[in-house]
Amino acid sequence: MASYVKFQPFVEHLAEKVHNLGSDTLTVALTNTAPNATDATLSQITEISYTNCSSRALTTSASSQSSGTYKLVITDLVLTASGGTVGPFRYVVIYNDTAASDQLIAYFDYGSSITLAAGETFTLDFDATNGLLQIA
Repeated sequence: MASYVKFQPFVEHLAEKVHNLGSDTLTVALTNTAPNATDATLSQITEISYTNCSSRALTTSASSQSSGTYKLVITDLVLTASGGTVGPFRYVVIYNDTAASDQLIAYFDYGSSITLAAGETFTLDFDATNGLLQIA
């Protein structure tokens, strides 16, 4: 199971209208270098090459609030290696591709490096019950 880490600047960016989580395009970045919780933008992440990787765009399945708690639910994403290997990567970073500076939201640490050979897949299994994130 991967551990979840929220980037600290995300809170300020949310409060200052950088993100519209209901409509912005959220995307996955892959890295084998540990991000810092204080990182703010994608330019601070050392990404791997995506030459042989399928689409990394995420799909929002629900963005709503109930009783004062907002929940963002993301559809699971299957990454596929085609024509060569993808990786190694250990960290899956979620960022806002719509925001001008590609602001970071959170990342998952999978505990060890992963490399996909051509034809292999890796499923990012997002929590459909609790969502990618909740704000109360």
